[in-house]
Amino acid sequence: RAEREARARAEQRRARLRYEAEVASAVASGARQLLAHVEVSLVRADEERSSAEAAKGERERELAVERDRGRELKGELDKLTDSVHRGEVLGAEKRLRIEQLETKALEELGVEPAGLVSEYGPDQLVPPSPAAEGEELPEDPEHPRNQPKPYRRPEQEKRLRSAERAYQQLGKVNPLALEEFSALEERHKFLSEQLEDLKKTRADLLQVIKEVDERVEQVFTEAYHDTARQFEGVFSRLFPGGEGRLILTDPDNMLTTGVDVEARPPGKKVKRLSLLSGGERSLTAVALLVSIFKARPSPFYVMDEVEAALDDTNLQRLIRIMEELQESSQLIVITHQKRTMEVADALYGVSMQGDGVSKVISQRLR
Repeated sequence: RAEREARARAEQRRARLRYEAEVASAVASGARQLLAHVEVSLVRADEERSSAEAAKGERERELAVERDRGRELKGELDKLTDSVHRGEVLGAEKRLRIEQLETKALEELGVEPAGLVSEYGPDQLVPPSPAAEGEELPEDPEHPRNQPKPYRRPEQEKRLRSAERAYQQLGKVNPLALEEFSALEERHKFLSEQLEDLKKTRADLLQVIKEVDERVEQVFTEAYHDTARQFEGVFSRLFPGGEGRLILTDPDNMLTTGVDVEARPPGKKVKRLSLLSGGERSLTAVALLVSIFKARPSPFYVMDEVEAALDDTNLQRLIRIMEELQESSQLIVITHQKRTMEVADALYGVSMQGDGVSKVISQRLR
């Protein structure tokens, strides 16, 4: 019963270790997939952001143009409004002044308005207009600018029509420009927040991957050095006078490196496993297996005819190593070798009777 419980606990531990390894592998795989998805999302977000920024820039330029137009229109409108207002005020003043002058002329001078018009009306020369703001008048009094000129109504009317056409060509101000700008600004803010979230998620995932890689590298490095040290000792015991070692294929990258086995039995110069005999390869594989057992001990081990191809001498060496493992762990060995059975604490034999049903026979030796 104790042995069954031990086997059950050991099986549970093996299942838990396999589960943890599967979880670690799934986490690493999921992290890589999620990182790829995040990178694709980042590219898409950058594209949308670039498009939004371009659209925003275009709208800002359009808005600036419309604002300039609006200011120009407002200035022109202010000028025209002031001109009309001044004209109306001036007209009212002139009419009032004319009425006053007519009344005064009649009352004081006894002159009719027609006489005043004939003497001071449009037929008379118009004095030169005063200098405009920033304008400098010529010093020569004979210069045309300083000479009076006749009043011409068509010129004034033409000037008025030109101003009206210019006003119509200015067009209208876009009343939706501010709303469009507000919508683009809100979209830009949303995309910026999404981009920041993606960057943070990507940084977190990269940190998780880094921690997992560091842990895997640390565990693998420790296990490799312990196993390599044990392999040299076990190989020299199984092959007295021989030399064996484990070599990393890419020592600079412990996450992707492979492990090569160099084995040189006594009296041979070859180190490649493919050039060894079948028994030597089997014994080298057993040496590697035992090295792993010693580097990372376990409560029990199961071996299936690992000594089937060994001769008596090599079998005896392997049995001594099994006896060492037996001191700290339980060994379950499937074997047909009599000498292996002799060192066992208990034997379990399986035979098949005539009815085709397997029968288990057990015998405790110690």
